[in-house]
Amino acid sequence: MHREIGMLTAKVDIILEGVRRSEEKADASRASMHRRMDEIVDRVSKVELSSAAVQDDVRDMKPVTDAVKMWRQRGIGALAIVGIGASALTFIITKFGAAAIAWLMSR
Repeated sequence: MHREIGMLTAKVDIILEGVRRSEEKADASRASMHRRMDEIVDRVSKVELSSAAVQDDVRDMKPVTDAVKMWRQRGIGALAIVGIGASALTFIITKFGAAAIAWLMSR
């Protein structure tokens, strides 16, 4: 009977040792997971700060970009007007140029 109680005690001790080891592993795993989550939180906060800085930069750049677009549109419009004027002048010179030169020479 004492022998059986000793065997049962030994088995309980083995089970308790296994549970203790399992808890130690779980504690280490949880500590590692919490450390990684803390690192992720730090990285996310850094990303948020940098994205806020980028948004501020973009907000500062937007008026300049809009002004450059407006200048470009005005430049294209000016080129179109100059092109139309040059076409009209070329037409007038080719249509009435010979007559104008002849009239100037006859005077």
